[in-house]
Amino acid sequence: MAAITKLRSLKARSGRTAGRQPPSATVATSWPRVRIRVDFSERCAVGPGKVALLEAIARVGSLSLAARELGMSYRRAWDLLADLNRSFESPLATTTVGGMQGGGARLTTQGRKLIREFRTLELATRRIAARQMRAFRERGA
Repeated sequence: MAAITKLRSLKARSGRTAGRQPPSATVATSWPRVRIRVDFSERCAVGPGKVALLEAIARVGSLSLAARELGMSYRRAWDLLADLNRSFESPLATTTVGGMQGGGARLTTQGRKLIREFRTLELATRRIAARQMRAFRERGA
């Protein structure tokens, strides 16, 4: 029950509804749009979806609430987080099991750093794409 109350409170404060991605999860509203994915190895890739999940965990402090906010199943969110945590030397987020106090999820220093570096790379990539593709603007745009 506390999780539902927390979700309603978050919705009211943010004006967002479950299933819609937060503004930080969108790449850009201007064109051209660029989506990047960083492949650290054959088995480790990080893109906007995983970063949005980490950002949502940081905001709401819960994997299930983060999943709801992003419109994904808890199972999908759990799998993505497990994949991220297995892929790096140290975990990007930690989780605690529910109970009387309720469970939760928190980002580690590495998780916060990955978000920061990914968003910096994303912004730089958008700027480069806009500059490089200027000559190819769509007619009438």
